[in-house]
Amino acid sequence: MRQKKAISDAVIERLPLYYRDLLLLQDAGIDIISSEKLGERLGITPEQIRKDLTCFGAFGKKGVGYYVSELCQQIVEIIGLQQHWKIGIAGIGHLGWALANYKTFGRLGFRTAGLFDVDHRIIGQNVGGVVVTPIADMKDVIRKEGIQIGIITTPAAVAQQVADQMVEAGIQGIFSFAPLRLTVPDNIFVFREDLSIGLSRISYYLTNKKKTDRPAGT
Repeated sequence: MRQKKAISDAVIERLPLYYRDLLLLQDAGIDIISSEKLGERLGITPEQIRKDLTCFGAFGKKGVGYYVSELCQQIVEIIGLQQHWKIGIAGIGHLGWALANYKTFGRLGFRTAGLFDVDHRIIGQNVGGVVVTPIADMKDVIRKEGIQIGIITTPAAVAQQVADQMVEAGIQGIFSFAPLRLTVPDNIFVFREDLSIGLSRISYYLTNKKKTDRPAGT
């Protein structure tokens, strides 16, 4: 599978959607699916699905569809999930605790190898099969375990400091839930998920939907 040109972020973001749904199809015992049926399940046009997959090669069989297990494996290779990435989570509050217990990580090719916190009440506890260690020992654990991806669920006030320590220890990518922009070297990939922004967008759309639904003159 050779990429012929630069792949857009939009295509890359859709690949995990395809993969996740293909896993569900596998669980349901479905061996073949058309782009039309897959599109119906995901709310994506079949043309878009075919166009996305064409970026990486020729998949499926005309008049038949996609072989589910085969396409699953091909997407695994495209995304790089066969590398079995190791994850370290800093901040084992409610969100960090939930992520540490998220069983789907393993199926997607990610393994939680380190949990870090400053709260002595949490340190030493086994969460999802991993013992929480002091954040002061985080760099040593990252190096020892060969952790490549860091997840930050700490308060914003310490998020940059945590990111700095992760980078110093050799982390290659960071997924941050902290509501601020992290400053990292250019070779470190950062993805930020801010729940407040998402909820605010929903609030905007709901508010403006109500305005457009009102009768004229009210």
